[in-house]
Amino acid sequence: MNSITFATVMWLLSRIVIVIAMLVIAPLLPAPPGGIQPTVSWDVFSAWDSDHYQMIATSGYEYANDGQGHNVAFFPLFPLLVRAVMSGGLPFNVAGTVVNNLAFWGALILLCGWVQESHGQNVARWTTAVLAWCPFSLFGTVIYTEGLFLLWSTAALRAFDRKHYGWSALWGALASATRLPGIALSPAFLLVAWREKRSAFAYLPSLATAGGMGLYSLYCGIRFGDMLAFLRVQQAWQPEQAFYGQGWLKMLVQISAGTANWNRGWIQDPWHPLLFITICALGYLLWRSQSDLTRRGTLQPPRKRSRLQRLCVEQGYGFYSLFILLWLLAGDPLINMIMVWGGGYLLVRERTKLRPVAVTYGFCSLAVILSPGRTISAERHAYGIVSISIALGLLLARYPRWGWATLLFFTLVLVSFAVRFAQHLWVA
Repeated sequence: MNSITFATVMWLLSRIVIVIAMLVIAPLLPAPPGGIQPTVSWDVFSAWDSDHYQMIATSGYEYANDGQGHNVAFFPLFPLLVRAVMSGGLPFNVAGTVVNNLAFWGALILLCGWVQESHGQNVARWTTAVLAWCPFSLFGTVIYTEGLFLLWSTAALRAFDRKHYGWSALWGALASATRLPGIALSPAFLLVAWREKRSAFAYLPSLATAGGMGLYSLYCGIRFGDMLAFLRVQQAWQPEQAFYGQGWLKMLVQISAGTANWNRGWIQDPWHPLLFITICALGYLLWRSQSDLTRRGTLQPPRKRSRLQRLCVEQGYGFYSLFILLWLLAGDPLINMIMVWGGGYLLVRERTKLRPVAVTYGFCSLAVILSPGRTISAERHAYGIVSISIALGLLLARYPRWGWATLLFFTLVLVSFAVRFAQHLWVA
């Protein structure tokens, strides 16, 4: 099975799971508090940011510097492409879903081929599977920009790695015209070109990537008299914080003490922190035991060593069970924290194995996400950093048992997220 076929199979199977969750399971469930009971229609793929893209595609941009949210915050390339498809007679919900899904499919194909060139077939397959089955891959199917952004950013990184600077400049400009985090490509290209002492042409993609956002800024200046309009309206979606990183501290408290206790400001329900401490203590004891078994295994003859290795594998299942319990206890804050800070850890851990442009882009993108100190949608934006998926693919290729367990967990959460999105409940 070549890279195109494998990527296509991963895309198709994961999208089928999402469609079943949204069009079969969700309509059978009663409407949850704060949500709706979805119908079997294209409407299930449209919610939250999708409404803004629909307004842009059908009516254009609107903006006023009044502290309120306006659709000028959303970059133009995705709604422009959707509008182009709509000109063929398709309604917005169909056109938006088609554009995002085809773009996500293309991103998986490009990624699988690039990683196979750089790291071999095994790593390429794990990386592609991770990107396709990650719970936030839901946003590669609904009417959001994840699929298109992953397509352009992956194409730009791959072209720069191959020293195809003209193509890298084009794809980079398209990425920054799709979403604000695309600007992270610009410093990444600049730093790699300087560090590797590449030719003067290597600096072209950095300038072109900034130009994609620059053209949109110029449009805002001409249309609304404010070249930074798309930045000013971001505040409307960001809650005020007393200090930098307050949102991350809130997540830590929600994980360890519980959301209900955070909302009340004190420990009214002691069970959540007690369960959290118990899970952490059991995890520590398992880690100590596994470390001891590993140390003893190096001193044993081969027959006894294999028995100790089997015990280590069994203890690994214990770690997995504890993680599932922790997820059931902590919920979304745990997933969100892992996506951003766990992604950063993976980049640090695998930095010597990743391609220089991939690891540099990964760190630049995380800097863009973390710079405001706020957490809203940070986990979804971290999913859009393709370097994190490559780093996880490298890790799981060395530990395939953990890889299969990870994909199983991803699938469970993906189904949950798909149902919630169809019910118009917040996901990311």
